[in-house]
Amino acid sequence: MKNFVVKTLANAGALGVAIWLLEGITLTGDDASTGKAIGTLLLVALVFGLVNFLVKPIVKLLTLPLFILTLGLITLVINALMLLLTSWLAEELDLSFHVDGFWTAVLGGLIVSVVSWALNVLLPDGD
Repeated sequence: MKNFVVKTLANAGALGVAIWLLEGITLTGDDASTGKAIGTLLLVALVFGLVNFLVKPIVKLLTLPLFILTLGLITLVINALMLLLTSWLAEELDLSFHVDGFWTAVLGGLIVSVVSWALNVLLPDGD
């Protein structure tokens, strides 16, 4: 359970950094209060974590030849697709998170990956 909380907080922090750095990734809403924004960011981080847990392994398995052919660079595209899927699911769940376009998602996926990795190194998860 502790590992789940740490990973969700790391995802929320990483998504927050991507929102802060890129204009094309937004967290908007009718109520601009900080508390609501943090709550929305945590919910989006949960959705992002579920997408990465359920969908990403299947996509990685199906694209295994491309991993070998591109020496792993296809990971950037897969991360972008996971971020776009999270954006779509967030809109369906009426969460105010949006990623504007594929190239924004590629940059956002790169930022989220680096920041999430760094936060997971800094935050102990008990393992």
